[in-house]
Amino acid sequence: MKQGLKKVCSIIGLTLFILAAPKIYAHHSFAVHFLPEGEVKASGVVKSFRFANPHGVLEFTVINEDGEEMQWRAETNSPSLLRRRGWSRDSIKTGQEVTVTGWPARNDDYYMRIRTVTFADGSVLATQNGISLSQD
Repeated sequence: MKQGLKKVCSIIGLTLFILAAPKIYAHHSFAVHFLPEGEVKASGVVKSFRFANPHGVLEFTVINEDGEEMQWRAETNSPSLLRRRGWSRDSIKTGQEVTVTGWPARNDDYYMRIRTVTFADGSVLATQNGISLSQD
């Protein structure tokens, strides 16, 4: 009986590990994908905002100097951390004009990690307490 129970427990444990492995693997380090010393800024119109785990994602359309539309993606923290910073699911709405400042991605010119989101009325959402913004 003890051998059978041991075998069942081992199978259950292995199964749980296999099921959890993709989620563990999917989470990534900031420094692997973003430049911690860099800064990028882009202004455009919100296409979508996903307030979900593991990271919120903002998609927005930027018009470049040549008048071409560029699709940007900006990743942020998890909803639980963002709520502590004053964010909610409705903080960013489709169609809003925003200026997003953040850390540039290492391998994608149109992807960043959000530092701040500034709205047309001047209000700001930040991803960190006490964040200091560089001046232009």
